[in-house]
Amino acid sequence: MKYYSTRNKNEFVSLEEGVTRGIAADGGLFMPERFPVLTRSELDKIRGSASLAETALIISNRLFGDDIPYGSLAELTEDALNFETPLVKVSENIYALELFHGPTLAFKDVGARFMARLLKYYYKENEEMVHVLVATSGDTGSAVANGFLNVPGIMVHVLYPRGQVSPLQEKQFTTLGGNIRALEIEGTFDDCQALVKKAFADPELRESMTLTSANSINLARFLPQSFYYFRAWSQLQSDEIVISVPSGNYGNLTAGLVAREMGLPVNTFLAASNANDVVPEYLASSVFSPRPSVQTIANAMDVGAPSNFERILDIFSSKHERISRHLKGYSFSDDQIRTIISDVYQKNGYILDPHGATAYDASRQYLAEYPESRLVFLETAHPAKFPEVVNKIIGKEVEVPDRLQAFASGTKHSILLSKEYTDFRGYLTGKY
Repeated sequence: MKYYSTRNKNEFVSLEEGVTRGIAADGGLFMPERFPVLTRSELDKIRGSASLAETALIISNRLFGDDIPYGSLAELTEDALNFETPLVKVSENIYALELFHGPTLAFKDVGARFMARLLKYYYKENEEMVHVLVATSGDTGSAVANGFLNVPGIMVHVLYPRGQVSPLQEKQFTTLGGNIRALEIEGTFDDCQALVKKAFADPELRESMTLTSANSINLARFLPQSFYYFRAWSQLQSDEIVISVPSGNYGNLTAGLVAREMGLPVNTFLAASNANDVVPEYLASSVFSPRPSVQTIANAMDVGAPSNFERILDIFSSKHERISRHLKGYSFSDDQIRTIISDVYQKNGYILDPHGATAYDASRQYLAEYPESRLVFLETAHPAKFPEVVNKIIGKEVEVPDRLQAFASGTKHSILLSKEYTDFRGYLTGKY
């Protein structure tokens, strides 16, 4: 399989080049030259799969099997995805796909752990240090940091906006030490993301050190997220479902669209956002207007210029009519998110996190309009990661899993930087 840039479809790179480079030289994002469509037999095997890892191996073999021997791919997949993504009924015809059963209790464990092992596979004989750059507004940092922790030959640099990540999320990547560095940026997530992109566009920097990205801009991070869409479909045992996705940088939703291109029988996705509603606004008006992000209680979705929207445009040839046929946009204020969490807990006894709350209510609104539908919403993080928000709303403390509590007792270590690229570049080159 070859991969092209969203900004130049005439030049191709290999899987190894795409994964290790992270972003194309022209600033575009890598996309597969084609989407392999699963056969009926393969879909039947997915329906009969007993685990996320079994499902993932079938899909990853079609995506990456031309480049990685089956035995190595099987070992990689089994090691990365040694947890489950259960489907839980929340209300009539609405189900939560719980993606918080991995090591850091967030959906990004799937893509981050798969990518870490893929990079290890390619870099196993590399003598130079590989520097992984990742910008986070919440769970990406912890998932990537824990996925790459103590992997030989790799140094991870996590950039996050100061004061805009929940304390527990922050502890998950600032307490690890070892090969993990936490960079506290005086700015927003968009500023963090801009610094990463500028580093990749810096020819002198790229010449002097090996850089790659672990954000969803990296194809090895976002493509594996397609695995759990198939897992949701296989657990529900229904061919007529709608999937609702809490959306910030839109890598998660793009992975769902990739699954659809590969044969997942889902035609409609709901893009649920917080007050950073540039994509729902685009779906309603056909005008895409990125702008500075605003801080919300659903902090992992605080993105005003979503990178992966470029991939969505690519999939649908930039045709608004085609995009809006398959995507429906919804946005929610902080007050609305609080009300959703409270109502669902009171009526259904289910505790939503602030991000999953947006996807749940988008599902509820869609179901009111199309009552014959069955909906799956992605519950992307454990509610215990947001105690300052959730505990106050439901009137009690959410039980904190042991592995999350272990992070909370650690000591934070971070490096404070401005949002200026010269400071970040100086840090990377040892001149700051």
